[in-house]
Amino acid sequence: MATTRTAHTVWQGNLAEGKGTVTFDSSGIGEQPVSWPSRAEQANGKTSPEELIAAAHSSCFSMALSHGLTQAGNPPTQLTTQAEVTFQPGTGITGIHLTVEGTVEGLDEAAFAAAAEDAKKNCPVSQALAGTEITLSAKLA
Repeated sequence: MATTRTAHTVWQGNLAEGKGTVTFDSSGIGEQPVSWPSRAEQANGKTSPEELIAAAHSSCFSMALSHGLTQAGNPPTQLTTQAEVTFQPGTGITGIHLTVEGTVEGLDEAAFAAAAEDAKKNCPVSQALAGTEITLSAKLA
């Protein structure tokens, strides 16, 4: 069964001086302010499209890696994933770097790195972002 999730943004003003609010409709977790300076300069308590992509990617990748490890007979105790989305004003998103550290009984570094590469390739968010270079660092805790 397919699912659809929604969010919406209300933007006021021009790009450089305007401001907006993104609302997470499906989950109801609330609203977050967004602005050009929070995207292109310092966050200053506001989010950005790139931070939202990083959140989506780190959670999707963690789920994919957990599933792959479990299917292979090595369920993880814990996975900690960070996604760094790089935005260059005037160019766009220039890359995403995933860093994962895992606690997985009975698995060596090489097998963990291979499972992480597979998750990077096959997680639905990675696939949706296939036009962007995605790099990965993986290690066991």
